[in-house]
Amino acid sequence: MKIAVVGLGYVGMSNAVLLAQHNAVVAVDLDPARVDAVNAKVSPIEDAELSEYLATRPLDLSATTDLAAAVAGADYAIVATPTDYDPKENFFDTGSVDTVIRQVLAANPTVTVVVKSTIPVGYVQRMRAALQTDRILFSPEFLREGHALHDNLHPSRIIVGCTTPAARRFADLLVQGAVRKDAPILFTGPDEAEAIKLFSNTYLAMRVAYFNELDSYAMAGGMDTRQIIDGVGLDPRIGAHYNNPSFGYGGYCLPKDTKQLLANYAAVPQNMMQAIVDANRTRKDFLADRIVALNPRVVGIHRLVMKAGSDNFRQSSVQGIMKRIKAKGITVVVFEPELADDSFFGSSVVRDLGAFKAQCDVIVANRLTADLADVADRVFTRDLFGGD
Repeated sequence: MKIAVVGLGYVGMSNAVLLAQHNAVVAVDLDPARVDAVNAKVSPIEDAELSEYLATRPLDLSATTDLAAAVAGADYAIVATPTDYDPKENFFDTGSVDTVIRQVLAANPTVTVVVKSTIPVGYVQRMRAALQTDRILFSPEFLREGHALHDNLHPSRIIVGCTTPAARRFADLLVQGAVRKDAPILFTGPDEAEAIKLFSNTYLAMRVAYFNELDSYAMAGGMDTRQIIDGVGLDPRIGAHYNNPSFGYGGYCLPKDTKQLLANYAAVPQNMMQAIVDANRTRKDFLADRIVALNPRVVGIHRLVMKAGSDNFRQSSVQGIMKRIKAKGITVVVFEPELADDSFFGSSVVRDLGAFKAQCDVIVANRLTADLADVADRVFTRDLFGGD
């Protein structure tokens, strides 16, 4: 098969490498630096397994900025461009996906378009009607930042929102590239596949919010949060996973997907979906107040990245803490080696860790790492289990 993959983020890169093991894949991105990196067999994103596969495996993979050339003669075109929720307009901004789908079908009317970007419920049906084609389908991703290729090689499940022969062949391609060959495969309607993605991520957000509110209660009462979580997690119906307190859920998916699902409930009675969204804001308010109560002159933010092994700090929950502290007139400095700029939302960026530690009265750390051991008495973190 010839496959075009549009968008070289976590989703696009992991799918491109997965499929290039057995198929001819041409990846497309607007950023020439990302294209050059892929052609040099270097991962443009931080993901150890992606880097290893690109450097050492025989992949039929090239990259270009020319979408029309990539799509010419392709059997499938995977769309993995960013989408985001617009809180002012209360809708999911799918502009990049809309544009790419139209460009792909204009360049190759017989290609099957597989949307991997997260989209609202009803999107595929609307695009099929607007473009008068049934050659658009949705196949959701369930990936972790920094482990995107691993999660494609070892999928928890494969969902394809279509039952046509082309949809079934696409599922076969995903299995062909995977290490795990027995992952459950589910073919659904397009609306159902879109709902699976949003409900899955909202459930995860709910679990994060639950253990965060447990932690807030324990902190307010002077109790040991970890003892409570350990006891709760021993119930096999709950389990000791996805239970590490944090500054709130964040990242590429959970903030926008929970709000989009809530927006999809516009005409449906609900209480829980609103509570999940509200809980994340309440958690940040509570923790920011605890930090302010320490009366610091300077607060340091140790890393903006969401997770270990990731270079993403988009919608990182620690940014919400940072903004609330700054609103109280407290000076905030940031230690983030991934940042090229010398300031971040009006706060100085410090790249020397020693200098950063020396000037901070309180150091806020999303992840508790060994390089903070010497200033442990000044570190404020909710990372109780040392995991993401």
